Amino acid sequence: MADQLRTGAAKTDGRKRRWHQHKVERRNDLIDGTIEAIRRRGRYVSMDEIAGEIGVSKTVLYRYFVDKNDLTTAVMMRFAQTTLIPNMAAALSLNLDGFDLTREITRVYVQTVANEPEPYRFVMANSSASKSKVIADSERIIARMLAVMLRRRMKQEGLDLGGVEPWAYMIVGGVQLATHSWLLDPRMTADELIDYLTMLNWSALCGIVEVGGSREKFNAEPHPSPMLPWRRERDAQ
Repeated sequence: MADQLRTGAAKTDGRKRRWHQHKVERRNDLIDGTIEAIRRRGRYVSMDEIAGEIGVSKTVLYRYFVDKNDLTTAVMMRFAQTTLIPNMAAALSLNLDGFDLTREITRVYVQTVANEPEPYRFVMANSSASKSKVIADSERIIARMLAVMLRRRMKQEGLDLGGVEPWAYMIVGGVQLATHSWLLDPRMTADELIDYLTMLNWSALCGIVEVGGSREKFNAEPHPSPMLPWRRERDAQ
């Protein structure tokens, strides 16, 4: 009798797992279809249009997503998990010199977002708390990956590691916000944006290395305003 109960329970658990897996796969298929619909129709696509593009009824969408906010959050999560985070992880693992790595990390973030402008704008047009959490989670994952890389490289050179985590968050947050602003109102090319962001990030990293990463050494040093190049040339004459 006990064996029969265990067998029956195992069959039930197996069916539950298969049904759960089916739901996950179906939900992912609908998310991927939504992303394609956004690419074709733009950020203002409606639920009716999404359903029509996928080839299902709107009822089917609402069977898997509570509302458009829920679908928007799922789109952001899918984009982060399948595109943004893997792309950044690949860039961070490259065996490049300091400047080349700094530029590549910046380039990959900007280009990943620039390559999907409508899905990105679709997500950012939604102000739900759950969507904001997904964005914050993805930024945290990327910042932690960046911190691991910075810590490893700085430790090899015997630098102070105390500021690694806030530096990583500042770089990720700064690049994310600048890219977001640019995508909503592009006043320069993507390559120009990458150049300017690389300029800032590399200059900051050089300054950190010059003081060995030490907060105490940085605070103890004088900080005169930088001299403009043409004034330096004039004074040298």
